[in-house]
Amino acid sequence: MTKRRLGKGLQALIPEAETAPVPAVTEVETAAICVNPNQPRKSFAQTELEELARSVAEHGILQPLIVRPLGGAYELVAGERRLRAARMAGLQKVPVAVRSFSREESLEVSLIENLQREDLTPLESAEAFQRLIAEFGYSQEQLAERVGKSRSSVANTLRLLTLHPGVRQELAEGRLSEGHARAILALHLEEQPAAARQVIEKGLSVREAEQIGAHSRKIKKIRKPAEPDLYLADLEERLRLACGTAVRIKMAPGGSGKLEILFYCREELERVCELLI
Repeated sequence: MTKRRLGKGLQALIPEAETAPVPAVTEVETAAICVNPNQPRKSFAQTELEELARSVAEHGILQPLIVRPLGGAYELVAGERRLRAARMAGLQKVPVAVRSFSREESLEVSLIENLQREDLTPLESAEAFQRLIAEFGYSQEQLAERVGKSRSSVANTLRLLTLHPGVRQELAEGRLSEGHARAILALHLEEQPAAARQVIEKGLSVREAEQIGAHSRKIKKIRKPAEPDLYLADLEERLRLACGTAVRIKMAPGGSGKLEILFYCREELERVCELLI
């Protein structure tokens, strides 16, 4: 069955075309709105929330939240920062546009809307891209068009998911910048944690971090490794993007081999299994 695609971000929720119905805006109790557990944004800066809460207290909510009916209440589709700020400001009601989205449509809109706002962390963006590819069949070109980025930007963001889990943690907690993380990607998985520690402890610039990768590549060149199988390398890259973790394909001379999908904690194992089963 061909899946109906949603429009771009909030333009799909409140269309501008004269023939498209505009969803009515109403007010609902903040207590009646539950947050979507699949929302791509996981972290909210407390200082920014407090600033927004002060603005909300003075001016109210200027842009309605997007919600969908759920069991006599509502599930948030877009606008979690505004909802959190409204609750901090003590608002009892907030303006909402109610849309009858399915769970899948709600997730798709939430992912795209957050990506278009560009306030996700690099890893949150990468995870959102990966979910749109895995669950909704987007290509990298389609994603780039939807969120207003270049295809190379989408591809580079997705590559962050192949970092060593320890390095991803440093990136998630802000001790590494996205530029540093991309430089570390040039290293083998087992080399990445040491490089990340070096960057953090010495306060290296992105350029200096890139030199770590360049030095490692020179050593590998001296060792003259066997010519890589481009077909297997492409398969590994596609599997890494789909699974969000390191993947290795090992082929024996006779054509047999094994596929290794690495995980570093029970939660990551469960996430990979959910993708495959």
